[in-house]
Parts: sequence; structure tokens; C-alpha cells
Amino acid sequence: MVWVEQPVGVGYTQGVPNITDEVQLGLEFAGFYKQFATTFGLEKKKVYLTGESYGGFYVPYIADAFISQNDDTYFNLAGVAINDPILGDATLQQEVTVVPYLDYWSNLFALNESFTAAIHERNDFCNYTSYFDTYLTFPPPPGPFPVLPDPFADENYTCDQFDTVYAAALAVNPCFNIYHITDTCPHLFNQLGIVNPGDYEPPGAQVYFNRSDVQKAINAPPTNWMQCTSTNVFGLGINNTNTSLHDQSLGPAQNGVLQRVIETTNNTIIGVGNLDFLLPPNGTLMALQNVTWNGVQGFQKFPANEFYTPYHP
Repeated sequence: MVWVEQPVGVGYTQGVPNITDEVQLGLEFAGFYKQFATTFGLEKKKVYLTGESYGGFYVPYIADAFISQNDDTYFNLAGVAINDPILGDATLQQEVTVVPYLDYWSNLFALNESFTAAIHERNDFCNYTSYFDTYLTFPPPPGPFPVLPDPFADENYTCDQFDTVYAAALAVNPCFNIYHITDTCPHLFNQLGIVNPGDYEPPGAQVYFNRSDVQKAINAPPTNWMQCTSTNVFGLGINNTNTSLHDQSLGPAQNGVLQRVIETTNNTIIGVGNLDFLLPPNGTLMALQNVTWNGVQGFQKFPANEFYTPYHP
């Protein structure tokens, strides 16, 4: 197993970011992997790619870059696995699904009746309720699904349901964890550093991958390693604070990239955790209902079969 920090600008990577989209990212990774395989004698080995979260963009685009090389000596792609991924439109995956998610886990969120009533009313106003009821169906209505307005394009952020619910959840549970909603106080110390509001860092603590002995042991250059980089990896190295410079690619579920990966590998696993508030299961499922593969759009019935992981003692 090989752990790769990418793209340029994250972790221990060296150099200045010079990309603006996922296609360029995939090609850069393919170039890296060919040199890596040559150096360590990995030619003709089967390759399985995996990632999580924004890896829902990275992994399919990298896999698509491997496929486009048409070269099994270096790019013998055998499968991909993506966990808790962003695959398509963020409004669809996060905003549309947050109120149904809140309803399902209402006992855990413990939000009062007045807030719950108000958030439902706003959901109707933003057309999220009707969208959810229409497009999260099995089989789905013919696509492509309509793209909803960006809630952040409105100066009042009226339809930003995700952050409204998140703020309410933090008011009730100051240690609310968007990745694992059953967490309560106190915050546990994370050796990889602070990511979420309120994360605990004991006095004198040092991020594990920033320790000089660790960097020396793994032959890493002296680096200020961060779990979430402050560098804009799609910013061309020009201005890391310029928000107009960002990933220009559509989600792989929106433009045929994920379709090609599914059809080519016939071995694509997409998993989602039920306790993940940031990217809830129904958002991923709705994104997939908007994808056609092997001539059929989406799942024709709710995917309820149990998933078994083989045991290898």
C-alpha cells in the first residue's frame, strides 16, 4: 500500500501549484506514478486507487487519467474505492439533504421545535423539499437533474441550510463533530492537529507529522505539515487568498468521468458513513441517481443489500 500526498501544495509535497482543474491534476498524478513505478519496479502491477471526502473528485479524475493512457504496463487500473465522497453538485449533496438528515437523527440533534419548524419552512421556500422528494427516487426520473442555485450567490445566504443547522447543532452540543455526529464533550486530542471549531490541543502539543524525529524517520524534508493546507492548490501559486481561483472542474458524477471509471473497471466501491453530517448518505445516493452507467441511469431500486468485506487472517 502506498500513501500519496497530492496535489502539489499539501503535506510534504514540494513545488508550487500549477493546476486549475482535475484533468490537470489527474495527468500530473499519472506522470508521478509512472516514474514511481519505474523506480520501484512496479510495472504491470494491478493498481487500486482509494480516497475520501474531496477524494471523490480526485480519485475518479486520477482513475480517468490512468484509463486515458491506455497503457497497462504503468496504469493497470483494477478498481477504485471512495469513502464519504463529494461526487457532484455541492448544493445537491449537502443543502438539499440536510433537513431530511436532521429529521432522521432528530433525537441526536435535540433541536427545539421552533427551530425545526423554521428550518422546514425555509426548506420549502428554497425548493429543497420538492427536489429531494422528486429526485431521490428508485428508479430516478430521467436526467440530467436540474442544477439548483448556489446558496452562496445570495448575499443573505438564505438557502444555506447546511451552515444554519450546523450552527444550531454547535449551540446545543459545543463538541458536535460534523464527521461523527454522536460525539459529545470533551473533544479528543487529534495527533494530526486542529480541524474543527473547538478541537482540543493540549499545552505544548505538536502535530505528529511536524515532529523533526518523525520527518527524519520517513525521509521527509523539513516542512510545516498541516492536515488541511492553507495553500490554494488550484491557485497557480499566484494568490492563495484569491477565492476566484478554485477547482474549475465539475464533479465526476456530472460529466461522464465517474461513468467511464465504473464501466472500465467494473470494480467501483462508493461508501458513506451514516453518522457523517458533512456529506450524508442521501446526498451521495442522489448524485449517483443522476449518473448513467452500462446504459441505465442510477439504481433501479434502493441499494439495500448487505455489503460483506472478505476476512483475510
